[in-house]
Amino acid sequence: MKKIRLAVIGTGLAWERLHWPAIQELKDKYEIAALCNRTRSDAEKFADSIGLDKSNVYDDYNEMLKRDDIDAVDVLVPIQENFEAAAAVLRAGKHLIAEKPLAGTMEGANELLRLHKENPSLVMVAENYRYNDENNIIKDLVYKGRIGEVVYFVKNNVVDFKSEMGKDTFAATKWRQYPLFPGGAFLDAALHDIAAMRHILGPVDSVYANGRPQDEPYSPYMSYNCQILFKNKVVGQYNYFCDGQETQKPPIGLRIFGTRGEIYLEDKNSGRLFVSYRDGNSEEISYLPGRGYYNELLNFYNAFNGQENILVTPEVEVGDMKMIFDIITSIKTGQPVKVDP
Repeated sequence: MKKIRLAVIGTGLAWERLHWPAIQELKDKYEIAALCNRTRSDAEKFADSIGLDKSNVYDDYNEMLKRDDIDAVDVLVPIQENFEAAAAVLRAGKHLIAEKPLAGTMEGANELLRLHKENPSLVMVAENYRYNDENNIIKDLVYKGRIGEVVYFVKNNVVDFKSEMGKDTFAATKWRQYPLFPGGAFLDAALHDIAAMRHILGPVDSVYANGRPQDEPYSPYMSYNCQILFKNKVVGQYNYFCDGQETQKPPIGLRIFGTRGEIYLEDKNSGRLFVSYRDGNSEEISYLPGRGYYNELLNFYNAFNGQENILVTPEVEVGDMKMIFDIITSIKTGQPVKVDP
């Protein structure tokens, strides 16, 4: 099968720590053809590290996109820039690996859907939680009825964003601390959780949410507490607490309750999940954490070569995004909001 000649827009943390390690594992499938970064010297430094000639380095992606030897473009820019960069790739007729969220607003996301219809390139949204091994294992357990009929779930995500801001983490980036897009950290981080739950349990009927307001630029609410009704009648509670610490061990994590048993995932990085049954039996299932980046790029490569379909299409991502904004709308109005048609 054909190797993908890949260009990159944005050679910062997400590229270096998330996508590039996966690309290295897939070096027989991808070849870096060009790099673009607003700070050109950073891209040049990375080019030096991989032996890429500096003639292939740009600080203007519109110039880079004029090249006819680029198959696909991986866009890894701040959320508020996602729309413009992705739109430029589509207009240039290149295949696109887009970051989540597809845009900083629903208007931008819907406009990209329109552009994609006009420019039918391959587009994959790099929502790694839909590709992570643990979520696919859980989805398979639910689909096969291993815990019987699913009745309800609890998903708890507690993050100490303020503490993370002072570390060598993604929270240390200024655009996350002072977001230029609605929802701030909730759109950026909770979108992963929403994607995973919709991936496992399917379309959502409605959501009713409350939030505790805070006067912090990174998120309008300290906590988001949501009751979710899925189309299959599963009901659940999702909580996102962006200014806290979960001091009890083990943490609440993700717990899915069925008529015959329960699935428990402590954390995406724990490397194991537990299934317990009403008859007293239980099992522990191991997985390799953080494989979503590898899996998504492998999916894109196989789709590029006509071997399989894209799992996370723009339409799927827009559905996840809409639910984030539906939660915020419910908090503001105090009313439940319909999610999927």
